Amino acid sequence: MSGHSKWSNIKHKKGKADAEKAKIFTKIGREIALAVKEGGADIDSNSRLKDVVAKAKANNMPNDNITRSIKKASGELGNVNYEEITYEGYAPGGVAVILDAITDNRNRTAGDIRSYFSKCNGTLGSTGSVSYMFDRKGIILVDKSLIKDEESLFMIALDAGAEDIQSDDEYYEIYTTFNDLSRVQNGLEKNNIKIESAEVEMIPQNNVDVNDEEQLKNINKLIDLLEDCDDVQKVWHNANLPESEDEE
Repeated sequence: MSGHSKWSNIKHKKGKADAEKAKIFTKIGREIALAVKEGGADIDSNSRLKDVVAKAKANNMPNDNITRSIKKASGELGNVNYEEITYEGYAPGGVAVILDAITDNRNRTAGDIRSYFSKCNGTLGSTGSVSYMFDRKGIILVDKSLIKDEESLFMIALDAGAEDIQSDDEYYEIYTTFNDLSRVQNGLEKNNIKIESAEVEMIPQNNVDVNDEEQLKNINKLIDLLEDCDDVQKVWHNANLPESEDEE
């Protein structure tokens, strides 16, 4: 599971400049809309909405924005109709790419994403073309600076059903099966462990080394284009890419 951290959604976004915060808030607003559509506007009874609101706060989204997004999604401020779509394809060098999008216009989003792949010498594939190369996992991030007893955290997480625990300089990464994410999250919260984020991620089973400079350039360009798209929520790939300074 190594190599996941630098692509984790929360951690990758945290260091963004203020000029890009509006784009992040737009993406989170769409997640809120989808969560409300699926489970209603009550945070206490809608676990997905609760997770998205926690994510919004972790990204410093103002409470007014969060409330407005919930009201809009529940129909108080007009109708909104988003759907969640997964796209799969290949970047140069045989690198598998999979992404989640939330859109109110399926044709527009598909056209944009197809264009991004084409511009970067990649190919947008059909459903299932690359997803078999990834494992769908739940990943919970806990700020290391808030944990005084590492052993207790590990025991609580494992007792709650966690599969694996890893760490870097800033976070503990707690891995779960997709179905056990909420159960492990609840187990941590009941023990007063503050969670930075709890999300479903696609973890590559094997990584691809890319040494060609032109291919690296196009892979990075494709990732940037996809992440910059308002409709795209998350992007995963199986390339081993050199870490740049803005990912530290």
